[in-house]
Amino acid sequence: MAPKKTFFQRLIFDLNRYKYLYIFFALPVVIYYVVFKYVPLYGLQIAFKDYKITKEFWECAWVGFKHFEKFFTGMYFTRTVGNTLIISFLNLIFGFPAPIVFALLLNEVQNQKFKKVVQTVTYLPHFVSLVVICGLIVSFSAKDGLFNTIIAWFGGTKNDLLMSKAAFRPIYILSGIWAGFGWGSIIYLSALAGVDQEQYEAAYIDGAKRFQRMIYITLPGILPTIVIKLIMEIGSMMSVGSEKILLLYSPLTYEVADVVSTYVYRKGLEDNDYSYSTAVGLFNSVINIILLTFANTVSRRLTDTSLW
Repeated sequence: MAPKKTFFQRLIFDLNRYKYLYIFFALPVVIYYVVFKYVPLYGLQIAFKDYKITKEFWECAWVGFKHFEKFFTGMYFTRTVGNTLIISFLNLIFGFPAPIVFALLLNEVQNQKFKKVVQTVTYLPHFVSLVVICGLIVSFSAKDGLFNTIIAWFGGTKNDLLMSKAAFRPIYILSGIWAGFGWGSIIYLSALAGVDQEQYEAAYIDGAKRFQRMIYITLPGILPTIVIKLIMEIGSMMSVGSEKILLLYSPLTYEVADVVSTYVYRKGLEDNDYSYSTAVGLFNSVINIILLTFANTVSRRLTDTSLW
């Protein structure tokens, strides 16, 4: 009887046997990343140059870390970085657990028809354009909108909520949870499908209640998935989406809403300061890499689960 092949032996065998098939499927992905991810890295050099759009890259003078120093010592450094971290932290605390909780609750539903209807309804916001969602938020937050009507019912005063510094962040976080928790739960529902059902049966026989089975069987079963998602979430804390904030904020709320990505947009596309905006964007990416590496290292040491 021939000895059983190891995983790597089977992998090498498959790669040799189906090499043209693998190349066919991998080539579009490789081309995409080369063209749209690696080739643009050449343009990062303008962060260290005094770039003018009328000149070629090599014709512009090197200025070293001038633009980085300008950002670090500027009046917007504390505001933009602080707002980015605060909004990301709030989203991590309130937004990250939402799809996990929803998946756990949905997993306990026995009525399959009702379960499918709930899934369909909660998935819908993901397929709606962000512009449409922000348009709804603007309409609901207006002085005569839905939110103010509800506030007035409880004796409150009507106010344009998106013009309020105190209301902007809650609206941003809650609307993000509403739009994303259904779609975000898919990966956890998939992980739940892989939990050993015999453990539930054994726990039921031993007298464990439904909540106890959820805590001691379901959660540990999907913990590796939760950890990986958490690492990726921490690694993107500095990448608060500029599109949604650009569609919702105004000069009245810059103090609490202006983040690094929106600042880069204004400096790069509105002020045409390409070198400075590239330097700020590069700084943002470096911080993300540091956060990702830190989170991955801590996770590997504490849970034996990591991206690499």
